[in-house]
Amino acid sequence: MNVLAIGAHPDDIELGCAGALLRHVAVGDKVTLLVMTTGERGPQDSVSRVLEQEKAAARLGAELIWGGFPDGAIPHSRETVTFIDSVIAAVGAEVLYTHGQHDTHQDHVATALCSLSAARRLNRVLCYQSPSATAFNPVVYVDIEDTLRGKLEALACHRSQVERCELVDLEAVEAGARFWGHQARMRYAEAFEVPRFVWDITGGASAVRRLESAAAAGEAATDRVGVRDFELVDGGGAGEPIRRTATSVYLVGGRRP
Repeated sequence: MNVLAIGAHPDDIELGCAGALLRHVAVGDKVTLLVMTTGERGPQDSVSRVLEQEKAAARLGAELIWGGFPDGAIPHSRETVTFIDSVIAAVGAEVLYTHGQHDTHQDHVATALCSLSAARRLNRVLCYQSPSATAFNPVVYVDIEDTLRGKLEALACHRSQVERCELVDLEAVEAGARFWGHQARMRYAEAFEVPRFVWDITGGASAVRRLESAAAAGEAATDRVGVRDFELVDGGGAGEPIRRTATSVYLVGGRRP
């Protein structure tokens, strides 16, 4: 699967969805980052932010594309939509991550709106939260317990921001992941608003078939989907229990309960 994540500035993507992107990379998906500006107006020179973003992309195992737009002045325009549309086509994006549109930063808002217009033909679009968001109402959560450390390491690559920007706080990012995890009934999570999200249920079925084939061959079950046999006990006609074997399938992000 081809995944495109869009951020207005270096570090936006890592703050919003690095844990999910690491999950994509782990299953063999191709991930591309589109960073619209170099963040040259931040508390550092633009060269350092470019190098930091390159290191973060390498940590994520992702390709990196620069948008070349001016920091603080990304236009909400046809030209911006056309540019993002061209990147979507070039990388063959099937899933898009971008900013949520309710935000105090004008670049985040413009990037969100232009991304949603450019992604009008995609059926899986997810919007992540930024520290400057004014409203955020997620309905989809991704388990990042196994990738939280990698997310923090990628974010730490943006050293100029971690040291000089109060909004880029590694402890706060971890606390936020714990909060969303609690909301989603898991340990750590990233949360997303979803303009569109098509759930391919057959993906789970094919994973079950792969695991059953592996079990039949005597191989260890290491898939994301586990299968466990158990007995259901129903009441018999004369007070005797009737036992029958059933199969429980559970999606556990790589762990068995």
